[in-house]
Amino acid sequence: MGKTKLEIDMPSELLFLLRETEETFKEKVKVWLATKMFEEGKLSLGQAAEFAGYSKTAFSEILGKNKVSIFNYPAEELKEDVENIEEAREEKK
Repeated sequence: MGKTKLEIDMPSELLFLLRETEETFKEKVKVWLATKMFEEGKLSLGQAAEFAGYSKTAFSEILGKNKVSIFNYPAEELKEDVENIEEAREEKK
């Protein structure tokens, strides 16, 4: 996969206030962006992990620490599935 370099202008004082180096801040931004894009369903787990520069396992751990489920399954769909299962069980009786 080819790569595109993105640049973001920001006040240098911000890094000082955050007590971050440019490299650690870049790393955190990549992880945050990959996490948000995964959470919103824009990237798969594998794509988000690759973007952030981690294995799927390591990125899954990062997601867990940030309270983001790796099971990107909307609650509404889960509710519908449970209702369908309950209906099917009732029909078998």
